[in-house]
Amino acid sequence: METLPKHSENSDKISYFDFSREILLGNNLEAKFLANSVDWSEYKTFELPHKPGRSGRISFSSERMKFPKAVHLNENDMKAMALHSFANHELLAIEMMAAALLVYPHSSEEHLRFKRGIFSALRDEQKHLSLYIGRLNELGYEFGDFPLNDFFWRQMEKLKTPAQYTAMMSLTFEAANLDFAQHYAEIFRNFGDHTTASILDTVLEDEITHVAFGAYWMKKWRADKTLWEYYLQSLPWPLTPARSRGIGFDPVLHERAMNDAQFMEELKNYDDDFKITKRS
Repeated sequence: METLPKHSENSDKISYFDFSREILLGNNLEAKFLANSVDWSEYKTFELPHKPGRSGRISFSSERMKFPKAVHLNENDMKAMALHSFANHELLAIEMMAAALLVYPHSSEEHLRFKRGIFSALRDEQKHLSLYIGRLNELGYEFGDFPLNDFFWRQMEKLKTPAQYTAMMSLTFEAANLDFAQHYAEIFRNFGDHTTASILDTVLEDEITHVAFGAYWMKKWRADKTLWEYYLQSLPWPLTPARSRGIGFDPVLHERAMNDAQFMEELKNYDDDFKITKRS
């Protein structure tokens, strides 16, 4: 059984560049849990790699795993598969956030505030990953027992600006996770698995703050556009706003994070031809 990396604060301060580069390019789980304080004083340019550093059990796989049906999530192997998928999403988020810290400049106080917010969200994602891996271990499984996909990472090269990053990461992927976390927490709770449900409750509360973070900055940057118009302009194709709605789409929950009634009205009414997004 693997030794779970601990999410703990290291008081030794290192440059944001070394911190983010180690997380992004490090090949093992220990690197992904780096938790130093950081110094933001010197910005360095960085070229986005083709893939984040991963080797051995945490390497990406071309094999595709079908997500378990809800009715089977009381079975340990199916539960482990679901938790493994959730954990991979957290690891991908950690790597993408580290990449954002590296590729976007911070030549102004506003840029620096934005990147400090990403840094805080990255710490949350490390906590989520630790919780999911810990639960996998309790069930007798390890991270890497199932195939790991790179879908989220493949979008990173499209995110040339902070606005594109927040549109995709905060207002789309993390917004959808509001619904997914709430939906699956309820399923596990109904099966009597309050431990897993509690983890998803924790993830949900943190994701609300992450979506709010993205909405705050998009509102600052939108100029004379509505938030919805700016979101549409910033979200890279072929992703659409439908991706920001998860299973059991809950407008009230999204509004709590977005704090923008007009945006929510547009999102509720949005439709497209992509079947994969029709998940409610």
